[in-house]
Amino acid sequence: MVIEYAGEVIRAGLCDKREKYYESKGIGCYMFKIDNDIVVDATLKGNAARFINHSCDPNCFSKVIDVNGAKHIIIYALRSIHRGEELTYDYKFPFEEVKIPCTCGAKKCRGFLN
Repeated sequence: MVIEYAGEVIRAGLCDKREKYYESKGIGCYMFKIDNDIVVDATLKGNAARFINHSCDPNCFSKVIDVNGAKHIIIYALRSIHRGEELTYDYKFPFEEVKIPCTCGAKKCRGFLN
């Protein structure tokens, strides 16, 4: 285990409204979907995990676990991570027609986040 992705737990239906609000205020948006109903919004109340970048060849992975009935997002290492090495995981964004370019720079880069 590396870190828990922490933040405010919100209903998925509130995501779009918050994203639009953050965008209108010039605030970077940091959200992680737990399931179809629940999202963790780390934008204003999150921890350092929100700054972990995407990579198509990551050194970490994310997993949603259940602890006493509450869902938590945990970031785990895939391998030994060297001091000073950037932490990354695959965001696994769902397929969409409008593509988000990937700039991870990995040799295995897929070219898009979605």
